[in-house]
Amino acid sequence: MLKELVLKNRTYRRFFEDEAVSEDVLKQLVDLARTVPSTANSQALKFAFITEEKDREKVYENLGWAAALKDWNGPEKGERPPAYILVLCDQSLAKNKPIDDGIVAQTILLGACEKGLGGCIFGNIKRKELSAALGIHMEQFSIDLVIAIGKPKETVVITEIGEDGSTNYYRDEKQIHYVPKRSLEDLIIKLPE
Repeated sequence: MLKELVLKNRTYRRFFEDEAVSEDVLKQLVDLARTVPSTANSQALKFAFITEEKDREKVYENLGWAAALKDWNGPEKGERPPAYILVLCDQSLAKNKPIDDGIVAQTILLGACEKGLGGCIFGNIKRKELSAALGIHMEQFSIDLVIAIGKPKETVVITEIGEDGSTNYYRDEKQIHYVPKRSLEDLIIKLPE
């Protein structure tokens, strides 16, 4: 069951924008995340929900959408995320908790996937501009990640790495998104005896 969920939980960048994600669903996802391990049990991560169109636009324009897709600047209107979760770090509790960020983000996306939703984790963020646009005080909260959430409007397929060894994701003429993965054998290192 977990393997099925992990395999279904891909990075989605296009959504049915007109299918709203309620704040209640976002709260349920954060409730999952709040119970996961935290460095020194600091629980320094906080969360802000972005669901209003004017605020979603501010978030959208401050994200880098897909570095490997050179001719694509992000989803068109109608395919943009209907919701975002900002992952913030309360600077009074702790600083620079990248392990916590990863655990929380993956937990949120697994929970979203279980609900028939999908998402995308963004680290490529214009943090200063986004903080100013949303009125976030950077002295108090750093923006660690942004997680887009919605009903996916695309197909993502895991594939083998080609002969060129590239791990760059790509799309075909039908806009199917392919993500090359290394084989299990390539990942396991046998230590000397």
